[in-house]
Amino acid sequence: MRRRGATPALRDAPRALGTAGAMLALSALADSAVEHYRGSFHNKFMYLPLGVAALTLAACAREAAGARARPRSSSIDRLAMATGIVGTGFHVYNIGKRPGGFSWLNLFYAAPLGAPGALLLAGLLHRIGARLGEGRRDICGVRAGPALAGLVSASLIATSAEAALLHFRGAFQNPAMLIPVTAPPVAAALLARAAVTPQRHHPGTRWSLRLLAAVGLLGSGFHAYGIGRCMGGWRNWSQNLLSGPPLPAPPAFTALAIAGLAALGLIEKERR
Repeated sequence: MRRRGATPALRDAPRALGTAGAMLALSALADSAVEHYRGSFHNKFMYLPLGVAALTLAACAREAAGARARPRSSSIDRLAMATGIVGTGFHVYNIGKRPGGFSWLNLFYAAPLGAPGALLLAGLLHRIGARLGEGRRDICGVRAGPALAGLVSASLIATSAEAALLHFRGAFQNPAMLIPVTAPPVAAALLARAAVTPQRHHPGTRWSLRLLAAVGLLGSGFHAYGIGRCMGGWRNWSQNLLSGPPLPAPPAFTALAIAGLAALGLIEKERR
């Protein structure tokens, strides 16, 4: 049961953050399965994020369903965050050891720098949701709403930068490829402004986050279309899933939008 006296925003936030964490964990699981299979799992550590992502997904899905976080879920959160940090280090090393080092070519085609961050963020959001479910009103001494808003804003900028890099590789051949490069920074700026603005309502920020949630789902549709345009289309799915646009990537924007809406709800409740 939730702690008595918690505001509706504090009661709703754990479920929203569980949903966001589950989406990020699922994205990390699917993306790492495809990319590491393409890399033939030549390093045995490449199996690790699959197992950790599956555990994180189960923990986050339970929180999204309204159940209280179990004590052992904190260990899963820490494991997810550690795996994300170590995975980022491996990806940096993978790029740096290639001929040319940190060149545009290697940034385009080597291990994606931002991919392990999805798992790190999934564990972090679930841990924050569990703390809020216990009735905590702060995150590391900072009020929960602004702290969560800052985390989501920074994550949106990082995710948008990753999309910009890969869409630049695709020469922005479809004008829709500009959307994940422009919409997330706008939503991030509005959310950051809401965290420091003494207002009770932020309708513009709320609508920008709702639009961003739709952008994430729409992006998966565009990526599915892009895979279908490859040689052989979906009939040759086993090859085109590896070489086409990453199908699990766009929903990360939806997950962050959900977390941003939870942060906005906390901010507005704190100022009433």
